[in-house]
Amino acid sequence: MALGSSAPLPGRPVRGSNTGRPIMALFDLLGRRWALRVIWELAQSPATTFRDLQRRCGGVSSSVLAQRLAELDEAGVIGRADRGYTLTADGHDLCTELMRLEHWATRWAAKRPSTEG
Repeated sequence: MALGSSAPLPGRPVRGSNTGRPIMALFDLLGRRWALRVIWELAQSPATTFRDLQRRCGGVSSSVLAQRLAELDEAGVIGRADRGYTLTADGHDLCTELMRLEHWATRWAAKRPSTEG
């Protein structure tokens, strides 16, 4: 974990909320730049090295990626494996729940008028 890392965690005040409620900590964590993309990439290909993850997240700076990895590690969503970064059991559970949101978003989008054209 990087020095000075301050991952949003349950029980701590977070951006937009001083309550420490777990859902608010999760929203803060997932709302940080590149956090969801890192989780997505690790769900697609576990045990990914820093450089490979940076390449797959085209456009992320090494300092931002290092910070996100430190925060996600501190939060227990990812961990280090012999060959790189990987999702923890909690990280896999989170992905399962995020897929439920993806299904909701697809149904929601189907109800909306098309913005293409």
